Amino acid sequence: MTDHSHTPPAGPRAAGGSSAPAPQSVGPAFGVERAASAIDVVEAPWYAVWTRSRAEKAVADQLARKDIEVFLPTIQRWSRWKDRRKRIDWPLFPGYCFARFDLTAILDVLKSAGVATVVSFDGKPAPIPHQEVAAIQRLVETELQFDPCPLLHEGDLVEVVRGPLKGVVGRLVRKGPKTKLVLSITMINRAVAVVFDAADVKKY
Repeated sequence: MTDHSHTPPAGPRAAGGSSAPAPQSVGPAFGVERAASAIDVVEAPWYAVWTRSRAEKAVADQLARKDIEVFLPTIQRWSRWKDRRKRIDWPLFPGYCFARFDLTAILDVLKSAGVATVVSFDGKPAPIPHQEVAAIQRLVETELQFDPCPLLHEGDLVEVVRGPLKGVVGRLVRKGPKTKLVLSITMINRAVAVVFDAADVKKY
């Protein structure tokens, strides 16, 4: 009688003729580890904390004591100190410091003395893109000279804030270290262009 039983084929043979070891199965622990490592750690966003007048450093110190990451960029300024002048660290953006926190900690921020509010839009705290804060952090660590200036867009109406044309309003037509401003007489459809330092104008 013919034998119809089926014999499994021999496994692959390693060099030298011996059978290769059977492949090892992947246990569940290995799969969990892989999955966990694939999940990116989500960093808490940065927020702008609006402070009361001259309370920026006091707010920053309080937040740091609460283990909240805080960033208060400063710039050195000359100040009159009794009978002499002294260089002091002045907030780069007066009235603001930056804090990084999860919204579950927002009450700890708001209850800090000197805090007015957290900058919000539509009633919700507005996160700041990480790269914007990182750019300022890199800048203040350099030896470069820098000064705050208004954030303007081409086409904005702006006002001259210092110099012989202080108080004059015109339209911004070019941004840069030197700002080009157009002063117009709309009734006759004519204009003249003049160049200013960027820090000499503000949004109207």
